Amino acid sequence: MTSPYRYNLGNRTYSFKNLAELMAKATPKRSGDVLAQVAASSSQERVVAQMKLAEVPLKTFLNEALIPYEEDEITRLILDEHDKEAFSCISHMTVGDFRNWLLSDETTTEVIHKAQDGFTPEMIAAVSKIMRNQELILVAKKAKVVKSFRNTIGLDGRLSTRLQPNHPTDDVVGIAASILDGLLYANGDAVIGINPATDNISQATKLLKLMDEVIQKYEIPTQSCVLTHVTNTIECIENGAPVDLVFQSIGGTQATNSSFGFNLNTLKEAQDAALCLKRGTVGNSVMYFETGQGSSLSANAHHNVDQQTCEARAYAVAKKFDPLLVNTVVGFIGPEYLYDGKEITRAGLEDHFCGKLLGVPMGCDICYTNHAQADQNDMDDLLTLLSVAGCNFIIGVPGADDIMLNYQSTSFHDALYARKVLGLKPAPEFEQWLEKMDIFSDMKNFILNKKMPLAFSKPLNNLIGVSA
Repeated sequence: MTSPYRYNLGNRTYSFKNLAELMAKATPKRSGDVLAQVAASSSQERVVAQMKLAEVPLKTFLNEALIPYEEDEITRLILDEHDKEAFSCISHMTVGDFRNWLLSDETTTEVIHKAQDGFTPEMIAAVSKIMRNQELILVAKKAKVVKSFRNTIGLDGRLSTRLQPNHPTDDVVGIAASILDGLLYANGDAVIGINPATDNISQATKLLKLMDEVIQKYEIPTQSCVLTHVTNTIECIENGAPVDLVFQSIGGTQATNSSFGFNLNTLKEAQDAALCLKRGTVGNSVMYFETGQGSSLSANAHHNVDQQTCEARAYAVAKKFDPLLVNTVVGFIGPEYLYDGKEITRAGLEDHFCGKLLGVPMGCDICYTNHAQADQNDMDDLLTLLSVAGCNFIIGVPGADDIMLNYQSTSFHDALYARKVLGLKPAPEFEQWLEKMDIFSDMKNFILNKKMPLAFSKPLNNLIGVSA
């Protein structure tokens, strides 16, 4: 049987056995796809695959599932909830036409929002594979996604941050000091979020109470989250803990999420439980998801689909549950999946683009592991590019070095840099709080107060006393 995906170049014919193979071969080179043995064998084959992919009608993605409908609840979610009416304005297009449509000046933010429910993750992944970095930035900038809980994240001209005060022993004083440090650098409007070193119900509850006490004492318009397993958070809610956001790492296939110990029903149970608490003040988006290219491959759950397409499918899971925050932990899994700074940068821009086009409030943990061929200059570059692209939030870690998770991310002052050079503000409610608390001496120019704000000076002295 002749393959429908053939391309003639000179006297040579390239053939791709199915849509999944064509998508994988068209993907910009990355180590994970090489490891999975789905990558193009040469730069020439990659370009040929991209040219052929550009000719594929968008309707094909509704008729040729990359992962069988019968085997995968995420495929069923994508196809069952696809909006045919929203799709009608682009249904006649090929992947290449779709690229041109997205880049057109006539395709505004409003036009994208109107058509958004007609996009599938596979369509978005496909079009990203034939786009340059600057095109990913341009389109993502238009695809705004705004969500709210105790403040409003994702508004135009804003850049929020997750304050990540992790500690290798979950020491309360160490965590509190990091929270204070982050707040003094105007970090924490997206969330104050802790990865617990000891992952159990008791420890999660302890950390939740600590953050809630800080937020309530200083009337901070933000939300807290302990990044424990979703089932732990459900139990914390049942025990009366002060839960703002429910966290879970998610993947783009049912088998990936099964390896993580949950399914779509679990997420629905958690969302319902958090909504019943009614802790939001300006909105009710209560979920927080993290993703990362390579998670499905590392779980041997990728179905021979390239890692970037699996990643885009994870955003369909996220969208289903109306999250406040979603971020790719782009370089965290390691060089087996994204080898160097160039691959991490490309992946970060792809992830942000795909998430935003699907209507997901996308942020990024701009990061790398110590054995990757990357450094902080690479992270500076990606931070700047994502900030230009309208990224909803980034991560703030003391010194950019997470001493509990042992990886390199972005620091509190990195967020200050991005806000300064691009004129980006925090969430509006948080901005008002910063002014009230005297964090800045000049809010307009993002100049920090040289003196310790009065509201914090006494708690800091107490912390120093305890440490001594």
